[in-house]
Amino acid sequence: MDTSLLLKPFSLGLELGLFLTVLALWRVIRLKMELGRFKAHLSDRLELESSSARKAKQELEDLRRENEQLRMRVAGFNAMPEGRLQQDLEVFARAEKRMMVNVPGFAPAWENAKATAQAELADEDAGRSLPKRVFTRLFGSSGSTKEALPAPPTDT
Repeated sequence: MDTSLLLKPFSLGLELGLFLTVLALWRVIRLKMELGRFKAHLSDRLELESSSARKAKQELEDLRRENEQLRMRVAGFNAMPEGRLQQDLEVFARAEKRMMVNVPGFAPAWENAKATAQAELADEDAGRSLPKRVFTRLFGSSGSTKEALPAPPTDT
């Protein structure tokens, strides 16, 4: 083979073209491999995110179901007379705390009203209140008034 043939402008251009074609093909192959790697990474990431979203959705549904059950239990508890009484007592206790803090002149009046109410309850329990005295005089005393009264109805 003649070396002068390889150094001619046409052959030099052809050699340069072939060299650049090989470089371009090498780059295309490398980019295709990288694209495949990115696609695999993306599919793995999407699988992980979909499984975590599914898990979060299931957890949310479980929490909603549990919340509904608890709401039903609270409603059932509040439907019972004891539950309503406890709820009323809690409401009054919270209201009392707020009034004690927020209203400056309320505390002494409230304490006096509570003491009066406690004294009235004590008098009623001892049979010294006006309605009990009237009923005792009209119907007589059978020794123990609590034994003569019917038992309160229970809703259990």
